Amino acid sequence: MLSVGEKVRHALTEVFQRGEIMDPLLEKALVSVSEVRMSPDLKIGTAFVTILGQEDTAPFVAALNKNAKFIRGRMAPALKQMKYMPEVRFRTDTSFDNFARIDAILKSPEVQRDLDGDDAGEADEDAARAGKTNGDRN
Repeated sequence: MLSVGEKVRHALTEVFQRGEIMDPLLEKALVSVSEVRMSPDLKIGTAFVTILGQEDTAPFVAALNKNAKFIRGRMAPALKQMKYMPEVRFRTDTSFDNFARIDAILKSPEVQRDLDGDDAGEADEDAARAGKTNGDRN
């Protein structure tokens, strides 16, 4: 069974796919909803969005928040089983930026050198253990 956040995410995705938002900025934008975090009382959902192909997402997120009540109304049929229709707040999803930054750090020469050094150290330890166990058998 899907969590409430996932149900809201699916409903938001359907609204964006249908292209029902009549905002000049959002009409041509490809909005991807990566996660919806619900408040404990399930009355507020924070939707983390990525605007595909756009570096500066702030104007798009502002437009989504400006149209939040309209979007909430369009989600209602998909979420009619909920006691309260959640208020949706939009935020920029920065997790992809964080992943890219971590990946760049892991690929940096300094980290690679350290990782290669650890591998060599492990190989030496393995060889030492192998020699020790072989010596114990004799």
